[in-house]
Parts: sequence; C-alpha cells; structure tokens
Amino acid sequence: MSEQLHYFNSPAGCAAVALPFDYRQAIADWAALRNRMVKAVPPAFTRDEWAYLVAFLEPGNLEKPFIESFGTPLDSPAGALNVLYRPRGGIAVWLPNNVSLLGPLTLVLLSLTGQPIRLKLGSAAEDLTGAFLDYAMANLPDGALARALGNGVLAVSFERDDPRHAEWAQAARVRIVFGGDQAARAIHQLPHPLDSVGFSFTDRQSEAWLEPGAIDERVVETLLKVFAIYGQAGCTSPKRVILLNASQQDAHDLRDRLLDAWPRVLPGETPMHVASETLMAEQWARALGWAPLRAPGNAGLLASGAAGLQAFEAQMALRIQAATVEQALAGLPPNIQTVGHALEHPEDPAWQRRLAGSRILRFVPLGEMHYFGSRWDGQDFWRQCFETVEIGR
Repeated sequence: MSEQLHYFNSPAGCAAVALPFDYRQAIADWAALRNRMVKAVPPAFTRDEWAYLVAFLEPGNLEKPFIESFGTPLDSPAGALNVLYRPRGGIAVWLPNNVSLLGPLTLVLLSLTGQPIRLKLGSAAEDLTGAFLDYAMANLPDGALARALGNGVLAVSFERDDPRHAEWAQAARVRIVFGGDQAARAIHQLPHPLDSVGFSFTDRQSEAWLEPGAIDERVVETLLKVFAIYGQAGCTSPKRVILLNASQQDAHDLRDRLLDAWPRVLPGETPMHVASETLMAEQWARALGWAPLRAPGNAGLLASGAAGLQAFEAQMALRIQAATVEQALAGLPPNIQTVGHALEHPEDPAWQRRLAGSRILRFVPLGEMHYFGSRWDGQDFWRQCFETVEIGR
C-alpha cells in the first residue's frame, strides 16, 4: 500500500508519485551504506567492481531517475494536480550471465520504485546480486528501505526448464529481461497479465570513437579502463576503437600509447585462460592482416589495422581502426548500443543530425560508457515501473 505522495513540476503540470516510503530518505539510507562501503571490499567483489558500486550510490545519481522521469522535485503541490504516478506492482528481472555487476545496479535502481522485486540470476554468472543484498541487509540503517529489501526482494538462480519462469511472468506487472534474443523472446511469450509491460535488453555491441586532437593521456587511460572492466563480454565495452578522420599510422600510434599505459593503468596478474586466448588471438589477427601487440603478461591484445579488415574475437582483444565519419556510421553493427566518444566539438549540431539518422542508442563521453541508469537501450524502463493516472479538472 502506497503511503506517501511526492510532488514534482513536470511537463504535464503538477505531478505526484505514490511510494510506500520517503524516497529522499531511501536515497539517504543508500548514501549511509556508501559511507560504510568505502572502508573495505567484500571478498565477492573486485576492487573495481566495489568502487563502481560506491560511485553509483552517490545521492545525486540516485535522484536522477526521479528528475528524468517526473520533473523537478517540489516540497508541496504547485497548484492543482495534473497527473499521478503509482507503482505497477511486482517486478521480475532475468539477469545475464556475462555482466555480474548489472544485478546490484538493477537492484538499487528498482528498490527506489518501492515494489517487490524478483531477480533471476544468470546461471553461469557470479552471484554479486546476492552478495550485495546480504551486505546491504547487514549494514543498511534500520528503516523503510531495509524493510522493503528484506521483505520484498528475492534473488535466486534456476535452470531453463524451471516452472518459476512461468510463475514469475504470470505474477509480474513489469518484466525486464537481460540476455540473448532467444531468451528474451521465450520469457515474453509466457502467459502474463495483459496490463503488464515488458522490456528486452538483448545482445548489443558498443564502440569508442575518438578524434586525434582530443586524445591526451587522460583519454588513453580512460579507454583502457572502460575496456578492461568487462573486456569483450560487456555490451557497453568497446568492441573496437574508431579514430575519426585519421590515418592508419594514427591507429598504430594509439595502439602503442595504449600498450605503454597498460602496466600503469591495469597492473596485476593475468588469468591463465586470458593469457592463452591472447596468444591464439594474436596469431588469428596477424593472419587477417592486423598489426597486433600483446600487453605485458599476455593480459590483452591491441591490434591496429585498416578500416575494412575482417574482425577477430577474444575476451581481452581491442581492435583499433582509422575511418572517416561516414565510414564509421556505415560500419556500425545492426545491434549497436553505445558509442563512447572523445571529440573536439561534441556539441556540434552535425553530430545531432548524424545520430538522428543512425541506430545508435547511447552517445556519451568515453568515461560514461558503463553508466547504467533509468534509460537503457533507448527505453525508459524505470519510469514504466509506474502507471499513469490522468487527473482532469
């Protein structure tokens, strides 16, 4: 039962959002947890994963879904109420196998909708969702958010033929599926309430577009970091780097700069399977005409080459090519998601026109490629966890 109304100045006029708790207090509770998180990293998480979560829980970041979805917060109604938003009901989420950190991020965002949440964990992924939920329940301040998580969140793993898939789809008012096309299609074809909504976040690819004049040491380090956190496994990781309006020598030079920065930016031991795959990928890349160089300890492969070369794949392999803007747009994969950029003039209206004629869903600064928010793959999934009540006069 929703107990509190929160008011916003929206494009539709004065809006109210019904929630079972004070969302500002819930954000403050997450911030209090954040203050504890900076003291130690739990064993289930890498230092980078934990640092990402700490940054994600910044209060301004958690308030963004409300502002983006409903408008400017108000302390009291500004005139007559024009629209009311209320939670749809239960939310069911099917998480992927390849990006374990997505579970905790989704949990945090959806917790702010005040609705029961069921999260089906990837059967082959590390259970960071359960580990983070346990940590949160042990360290959150006593209050409405802790009660909501304790009573209304379930994170479990089960197999493809488990009857709980159908049970969850039938009970949920919101279905969110991360994973392959076939898995998403199968979930949404299960019987579900006619007034429910469903979102599919399926196989996507991302790229990094850089202009030579915008590349400095900070850009080089940022590119390595956004690539290395997931390698080629994450949909927001760059599958390749495009140097815009540059030469093939510029691509070779960027490869060398990335190689020089690698041990400084990405120190540490290399897993055996990554090292072995890197060695095989080097041979494959060279046979296709690329100019590959291995990172120290065989931790990854950086390969530069001409625009039309055939692609090769490896978890920690990054392809670097020079191309015109027109070639970059024409070469986008059909399932393009994010383009992370380092441009001299990203505010140029020409970029807006290019985006309008492309399939790109996110066009963001390089360091924001992995940012997960209330909009994803061009869909306002967080806003759609609420249904709209129009109020006439």
